[in-house]
Amino acid sequence: MPWITIPIKHVPLHLFGLTGGIASGKSTVASRLRARGVPVLDADLFAREAVAVGTEGLAEVVRAFGAGVLAADGSLDRKAVAALVFADDAKRRALNAIVHPRIGALGVQRTAELDARGEPLACYEAALLVENGLADMFRPLVVVAVPEDVQIARTRTRDGATEDEAAARVRAQMPLAKKVALADFVLENTGSLEALEAATDRMLNAVCARCGIDADRYAALAT
Repeated sequence: MPWITIPIKHVPLHLFGLTGGIASGKSTVASRLRARGVPVLDADLFAREAVAVGTEGLAEVVRAFGAGVLAADGSLDRKAVAALVFADDAKRRALNAIVHPRIGALGVQRTAELDARGEPLACYEAALLVENGLADMFRPLVVVAVPEDVQIARTRTRDGATEDEAAARVRAQMPLAKKVALADFVLENTGSLEALEAATDRMLNAVCARCGIDADRYAALAT
């Protein structure tokens, strides 16, 4: 399908995808879209919500992995979980089986809310959109791309990681080249912040044109 279309009276809601890799600049693009007035559904925020304190999602994670995955305040210690599943495919699959359906349910709920208020366009931001086989559900698909050495350098700066740690995190993900091959729009983020924002603006205009939406709706930055 070219994009997800949800009937809203006479105007369909178009939900397009945004993905990339670690330290590629995906979050910066999402921030620019929000500033232009485009609602952004963030799968990472859904993942946090799915295992928030008091949820059944968190209780199920504790049953699967033990109380050692909890921080002192009772919240999920994401670093502890990452250490458990990083090099263990079985544990990673078990975690995904708990979290991913809940992320999907939250996405459906938030999309319905946008539907109800008559939004014509929204963006679904997810790091693992391609890995989870969802690329064709969120067309047009936008991929933010940088060379691997830039990812590693930015990861070191952002996370205080060593060269080996940063390289391991980058190489644990699907290579960006595979995501680029599936993209409708590619944003190369090797220049300045201003250049990336300008590229995002051009992409948004192109997405609006493809989806039959008046780009003037997003002509000015939201206040």
